[in-house]
Amino acid sequence: EASGGRFRSPLGVEGAQGIEMLVPKTPRPIRVLLAKSGLDGHINAVKLLAVACARAGIEVIYTGLQQPPASIAAAAVEEDVDLIALSSLSGAHRHIARELRLALEDRDATDVPVVLGGIIPELDHPFLRALGVSAIFTPGQQTLPEIIQTFIDLVCDPTPSP
Repeated sequence: EASGGRFRSPLGVEGAQGIEMLVPKTPRPIRVLLAKSGLDGHINAVKLLAVACARAGIEVIYTGLQQPPASIAAAAVEEDVDLIALSSLSGAHRHIARELRLALEDRDATDVPVVLGGIIPELDHPFLRALGVSAIFTPGQQTLPEIIQTFIDLVCDPTPSP
């Protein structure tokens, strides 16, 4: 959306001012792995989220485009992340989430919370929740500070959000 000749980000990076205040003091910085799986090449939201996480004092590990779920799980374990944030706009979210869950089980890493963002129909939410997806973000439903706060809540109090 353009405003006065300037692009206004749909996630509202402009609204991320003061986001640094969200992260509580922890023994080490919160580490989030941002991942894109499947053939989906849309990374704008992931880039915006990476900037917001960094501003909040969260360390970001980005796996790159078109990563198989097994590679995402391996990176999560190798990097000792506190949370995996998976973006999916291709419609393959059910398959990707299931494969990621299996890959995390193979690595005894099912304690790492997984959140999913993208074009995810409401009808798929129960299936994804049953797989252990802790939070689901869809376009226009949350602001960057709300997403970051969810990350913090899941890492500092890993009870899944409704």
